[in-house]
Amino acid sequence: MAQHQARKRFGQNFLTDPSVVDSIVRAVAPAAGDRVVEIGPGLSALTRPLLDHLSRLTVVEIDRDLAARLRKQYPSEQLEVIEADALAVDFAAFGPGLRVVGNLPYNISSPLLFHLMASAGQVRDQHFMLQREVIDRMVALPGGADYSRLSVMLQSRYRMAKLFDVPPEAFDPPPKVVSAVVRMMPLGEDRPRPRSEAAFEQVVARAFSQRRKMLRRVLADWVAHIPWETLGIAPTARAEEVSVAGFIGIADALVQAGVIAGP
Repeated sequence: MAQHQARKRFGQNFLTDPSVVDSIVRAVAPAAGDRVVEIGPGLSALTRPLLDHLSRLTVVEIDRDLAARLRKQYPSEQLEVIEADALAVDFAAFGPGLRVVGNLPYNISSPLLFHLMASAGQVRDQHFMLQREVIDRMVALPGGADYSRLSVMLQSRYRMAKLFDVPPEAFDPPPKVVSAVVRMMPLGEDRPRPRSEAAFEQVVARAFSQRRKMLRRVLADWVAHIPWETLGIAPTARAEEVSVAGFIGIADALVQAGVIAGP
């Protein structure tokens, strides 16, 4: 089959190292009856070994040439190829117990992670390869330099663990950054939840919009309505010092005060 030229507009870097592929598959530990969707199968470095364990696999591929290549390589009863932008796919439509895997394009990794949050209630787990610095932000704890809006939003919905690093030479063409693999497990219905997801998102986004400023300044419009002492948060604190629970508390207080619209 003709060689495929990596396309920069799709952020294509194809995984070629068999030992890394094996490590990812072992981390996923797929079983025959699992409902698995792979995002960005590319040249099927992960697709083929996943199919060694699965009865059926669904892949989402935006590149029409690669989608056609996959359809030629695998029978339709074994591999379902959805030719689409993953950002436009409703992952909840695949049903409950979904397992999502993929070597995510780095140019859309954060938007895609936020998009997948809407389907988290249907998901069993997610295993992704991403830029290492993105994963460091995803799993960062309050007080660290990597703690960010991405940390707070994802940690409000998932339990996450960085599994291992992947060097640039594991890809063709090699990216200019080190990659890593992360495991994401959606939190259950008993997780702490804000009264209004929209209010929570608004508070977190504003708090981190000027992360070096004290909260009493960056949240100046709302400061009088936040019960700082009750929440155990100093008005002089910065966004990077506040836990997920703290941001939920701020958002709930603002909704209760009628300052931000509720659900």
